[in-house]
Amino acid sequence: MSNNSKSVIAIITILLTYPVFTQCSGKENKPLRIMSYNIRNCKGMDNVVDFDRVADVINRAAPDVVALQELDSVTQRYADVYILKELADRTAMHFTFAPAIDFQGGKYGIGILSKEVPLSVKQIPLPGEEERTFLITEFSNYYLCCTHLALEEEARGVSVLTILEAVKDIKKPLILAGDMNAEYGSAEQIALSKKFTILNDHTQNTFPADNPDRCIDFIYGYNNGYSYIVIGGEVLEETIASDHRPLFVDVRIK
Repeated sequence: MSNNSKSVIAIITILLTYPVFTQCSGKENKPLRIMSYNIRNCKGMDNVVDFDRVADVINRAAPDVVALQELDSVTQRYADVYILKELADRTAMHFTFAPAIDFQGGKYGIGILSKEVPLSVKQIPLPGEEERTFLITEFSNYYLCCTHLALEEEARGVSVLTILEAVKDIKKPLILAGDMNAEYGSAEQIALSKKFTILNDHTQNTFPADNPDRCIDFIYGYNNGYSYIVIGGEVLEETIASDHRPLFVDVRIK
């Protein structure tokens, strides 16, 4: 065979192979890194308020989206600082705040940091001696919901029913994350399991941060026809920045 013939065959082989290579690039099925963190207003176990410290925890984890709990917004106790915006500025992420109560001239609630700008946002009140809230954010390919359930068992039970009703007609994949104030096997978790699957390892404890003895922070996938394949995740061994440890999962949705 001549050298020219060999060259033509080589070029044809490359052209035939190239489309297969590009289709396998993984962009269409890239896993999402979902993080949940009760930050206690960035007040650490050392009682020091440090926004940089919490932002560093988030930046090191490099999540696509973060569900955050215990956030003050321009309250007197935190010198009128908008804490979620402080973190957004330090992580270069978009922020969505959901106030649960009025407090000391400002608001107190939960929020989401995301690489992507939300397409829509909805907030639903939840019960509790201290009122709570449920935040639903829509992104291009999925929803992320964030919450922080009440300390009282009865209020948590009502909240679970409210959450199940709120998401029942959502057709996109949906992730729920937050501080549930309820351990694995509790009545609330059993009720949620009718439509949600726990994605994090519930045997890895999240609270209290310095010596965790229970898991009350969770990330779930909503069972509405999609599969949530966990390919990684952990509870980070962060003992100082907050009274909860942060957790994340890497999930591929099909």
